[in-house]
Amino acid sequence: MDRKHEIIYATLELAAEHGLGTVSMQQIADRVGITKASLYNHYSSREEIVEAMYGFLREASKQRAEIGEVDYDALSEGASLREVLSKAVENYRRMISDPKLFLFYKVIMSERSINPSAAEIMAKETKTMINATKALFYALQVKSIADFSDIDSAAVSFAMGIHALLDYENDLEHAGLSKDEKIIPDFINEFCRIYEVKGAQ
Repeated sequence: MDRKHEIIYATLELAAEHGLGTVSMQQIADRVGITKASLYNHYSSREEIVEAMYGFLREASKQRAEIGEVDYDALSEGASLREVLSKAVENYRRMISDPKLFLFYKVIMSERSINPSAAEIMAKETKTMINATKALFYALQVKSIADFSDIDSAAVSFAMGIHALLDYENDLEHAGLSKDEKIIPDFINEFCRIYEVKGAQ
């Protein structure tokens, strides 16, 4: 394994065990089995490691889930708005369900109210999700699959709605409560009722 990846995984393990705010560069070096000076040859700070961790784990989870770039040219080939949105949500769910990335998000979410670096990563992830949704919605509009009077606002509404509902699902699961399997499909259905171009298939 690449040494930088070893450092990332060691930092993730320590953060999950003790909380991100308590993890020191010395602890990370000890967990990896290198000197602190050697660690600084790879990363200048814990914050830099966490930033690298976010990008690395997100990309690795996309590859494991076999989620490629969206083929916007293929959107109009027989797919309904419901099918396109359902697939987009399922791909995102698969990506964030990757064990390492899910553990990372648990650590970050637990500390975002007290740790500015954690809050910055959550804001970056939300912005990434919103921008991806905007790109998808612009393509849906061009392909006459959906008709948005304000594409950007519709994209923010959908992205944040899905984001909140996935958080709700995770909270229910963590609390040992039964999940509402219909809540996300119902949300997508209502979105389609408002924005789908009639007769678009």
